Amino acid sequence: MSKLATGSLELANRAAELDAEDPLAPYGALFVESEGLVAYLDGNSLGRPLRRTAEEVRRFIDEDWGGRLIRGWDERWLDEPFVLGDRLGAACLGAGPGQTVIADSTTVNLYKLIRAAVELAGGLESSRTEIIADTDNFPTDRYLVEGIAAERGLTIRWIKADPSSGVTPTQAAEAITERTAVVVLSHVAYRSGYLADGPAITELAHRAGALIVWDLCHSAGSVPVALDEWGVDFAAGCTYKYLNGGPGSPAFAYVAERHHEAFRQPVQGWLGRREAFEMASGYGPADGIRRFVSGTPPIFGMLPLRDMLSLVEETGIAAIREKSVKLTEFAIDAHRTLLEPLGVTLASPAEAERRGGHVTLEHPAFRALTQRLWDGGVIPDFRAPQGLRLGLSPLSTSFGEALRGMETVREELSRVI
Repeated sequence: MSKLATGSLELANRAAELDAEDPLAPYGALFVESEGLVAYLDGNSLGRPLRRTAEEVRRFIDEDWGGRLIRGWDERWLDEPFVLGDRLGAACLGAGPGQTVIADSTTVNLYKLIRAAVELAGGLESSRTEIIADTDNFPTDRYLVEGIAAERGLTIRWIKADPSSGVTPTQAAEAITERTAVVVLSHVAYRSGYLADGPAITELAHRAGALIVWDLCHSAGSVPVALDEWGVDFAAGCTYKYLNGGPGSPAFAYVAERHHEAFRQPVQGWLGRREAFEMASGYGPADGIRRFVSGTPPIFGMLPLRDMLSLVEETGIAAIREKSVKLTEFAIDAHRTLLEPLGVTLASPAEAERRGGHVTLEHPAFRALTQRLWDGGVIPDFRAPQGLRLGLSPLSTSFGEALRGMETVREELSRVI
């Protein structure tokens, strides 16, 4: 038997053992099956829907929306962004009540948080005239920083991040100075999956008198976060990745309680006003996290998130992280056996403590290969210039599925090189 065949057999046996021992394995049956699917490896871009959500949507239409009509706003809906925000904060973010809200998109939330943080830090009225950002952050974060800096006449100090290692505390310490107003970083790097040292970098920002805004898009629902314990100022993230909220589902925002009174809403909408239904002249911000809200809450869009949060609360984020680590370790081992001999390189940290919930592999052929994989029922995603991301969602992805996907990647790659 060849070395490859032996290695493949060992991987198959190991996958079967891991699935048999996995306490989260039964949850996979709760998600909608996709016809023709061999392996879904893109849970870090769009999580799979729960079967129960279809039933919940029908119930909501018949009973809540159709039955209660406009009365639903007074009876429940106006408070839903904060109720669900508290649940998310407790289950995934390490955030106490009254600090997290479901609203808007990640882009809008990040804009409001960064813009407000600049004002809180003093902006041009003080010596704090710089925003810290990194060159490998998700485009939205970089574009927002560029736009806000231009709006306020601020300077951006860019950290040149290595895509394979992310922003380190050493780099952050070198960049943050007494001129820093706000630091904007992602907790998990969207390309490589690098896991930043949240508490250390937050401490560095505060030691210099700056504020910090964390993007948690690739953390929430996959990697435990402790916003209160770390002393984070602001954070935002989406709910359609590991939280399975569906395409374009509303995002979340965290504002530490100590900033509520001074937080100035940069997008002054009617529901962020005190006594909103007075429809009175002049804007006076509501108390607490409610002042972060701008417009009407996307109640219908919260339904899938509500269902998924119930699973996260049931299993616990620690168990989810434990399986996530095992999944990514298994994927890295499979890469060494199946793909490394074909010239595929690992672009994610090898150490579990430095890695989030996805693994990125690199090869010049991956751009052309991605559509062929999709056509064959294996669905990773591609990130330029040559990265194939494997997003392994712990509650819906089995070890066997991950292996089937990677075996198909090898087969297709073997045909084109």
